[in-house]
Amino acid sequence: MSATTTHPSSKFYDAGDHHPESSTFLGFWIYLMSDCLLFAVLFATFAVLGHSYAAGPSGADLFNLPLVAVNTTLLLFSSMTYGFAMLAMLGKRQKQMIGWLLVTALLGMGFVSLEIHEFIELIHDEAGPGRSAFLSSFFTLVGTHGLHVSFGIVWLLTLVVQISRHGLTAANKRRLVCLSMFWHFLDLIWIGVFSFVYLMGVLR
Repeated sequence: MSATTTHPSSKFYDAGDHHPESSTFLGFWIYLMSDCLLFAVLFATFAVLGHSYAAGPSGADLFNLPLVAVNTTLLLFSSMTYGFAMLAMLGKRQKQMIGWLLVTALLGMGFVSLEIHEFIELIHDEAGPGRSAFLSSFFTLVGTHGLHVSFGIVWLLTLVVQISRHGLTAANKRRLVCLSMFWHFLDLIWIGVFSFVYLMGVLR
């Protein structure tokens, strides 16, 4: 590699940074891989326990697919708006970027709100996590994903405050890139939840 070759991700950072993003990204990728293992275990648990209804309701009896479809749409659109925020960051359009981040946060809040509404409805219908192994594994898997989204929203709003105060510093850009990977990762996990838990649950 010649001396003039630049790092592929250098467009995100200031020239005098000496690439601290390398260790940051390595650590964050390790975290994401550990999260992949966590969700793999939860999916495997649901696969084993998903038919253990204990003479109670099944997914076909409980799941409201139109509501889940709306929730899925909210999360998919939030990934798109986060992408717009990253494009605005590359163009150094800070106000526009903050606007897209806030829209992303609102969509994420809508997603979590509908998920909480679903849980409340299930518990009201006496289909809480203690009703059967199926429901226990369902609440654990979907609830864990919802907690991750909630954490992502808090992280996102914290970044908005930091950027408003300090601008698009190199550190804030790195945090935005890491949050982008985290947010899109949650989107992919939800597609798995929607397909494997909800769709297959209704078709069984």
